[in-house]
Amino acid sequence: MTTGTASASASVSASAPGAPLRVALVGYGLAGSVFHAPLIAATEGLALDTVVTRSPERREQARAEFPEIRFADSPDELWNRAGELDLVVVASPNKTHVPVATAALKAGLAVVVDKPIAGTAAEARDLAALADEHGLLLSVFQNRRWDNDFLTLRALVAEGELGDVWRFESRFERWRPQLKGGWRESGDPAEIGGLLYDLGSHVVDQALVLFGPATQVYAEPDVRRAGAGADDDTFIALTHASGVRSHLYVSATAAQLGPRFRVLGSKAGYVKYGLDPQEAALREGERPTAGAEWGVEPESMWGRVGAGESPLTGGGRPVETLPGDYPAYYRAVTAALREGAPNPVTAYEATNALEVLEAARRSAREGVTVRL
Repeated sequence: MTTGTASASASVSASAPGAPLRVALVGYGLAGSVFHAPLIAATEGLALDTVVTRSPERREQARAEFPEIRFADSPDELWNRAGELDLVVVASPNKTHVPVATAALKAGLAVVVDKPIAGTAAEARDLAALADEHGLLLSVFQNRRWDNDFLTLRALVAEGELGDVWRFESRFERWRPQLKGGWRESGDPAEIGGLLYDLGSHVVDQALVLFGPATQVYAEPDVRRAGAGADDDTFIALTHASGVRSHLYVSATAAQLGPRFRVLGSKAGYVKYGLDPQEAALREGERPTAGAEWGVEPESMWGRVGAGESPLTGGGRPVETLPGDYPAYYRAVTAALREGAPNPVTAYEATNALEVLEAARRSAREGVTVRL
């Protein structure tokens, strides 16, 4: 698997000393409007300057929340005034990630790219090399590293509460039997759609962060809904170099939702149901503000740690779920640009995840277990 670390970004010069870093957001669909724009606006040291969208409806939506925002019809308009910007966030459809990020880096701008950064590991590796060549930050928005349940599980593993972890089960399941339409459900390979590259990017990234590189990959992607062109119910099995086995499920057709995490170790297991509340809060228009409670879930949703009995029949003890913290990502990006602090998610890490996703595709196509 790919190794290496991204270089520190060049010092930012477009903004005056002490002034917020000016951000251009490319795309104002789900990713741009629900995740990136609110989190950028909530981050001290960042200012949302420009949104790139041609849609009158999306412009109206953005202007309602950010009255001072500027607009551009295409990313090309940004490169003509790159000196007025500090950071470009790419939240447009997957097939545009590589060309837009490439142009931004060549224009001398730091870049954040929504996952997946690219369609192939080779493309991601080339982007990482280009960023290194220009001494610019290139970061990947893997917000699920700051989910409440993942932060809690990471702490339990680090503290040895479970002993040696043997099996990691992760489910990101939904019940959406009707198609919504759009490029995410397209079977055109150029669109990079389907759940393997969508939710799969999250569950694979989390598994690699927790348990290290994978050595074997097996996958079963299926298309369940009539008219769907891309996978909507997919299973991925990883064997890690550490010996841990990860079983990862992503689905839009799960009529009964399983536990978000079921983690089995030599001392105990951890079972957690329910999704982190931050996405739902952002969709409802709630915003993270300084000093206000954010990413907290009720005690009734806490997971349980124990051995020998199902948590559904009272086994184990409840473990308080740590607050989720999506704002931490952009705080870390700001620190990386201002102070040379570590990149929160490097393109090299994203490359490793893409190598797994590509192996999953090959596994499904050939009906084999792929060794990395």
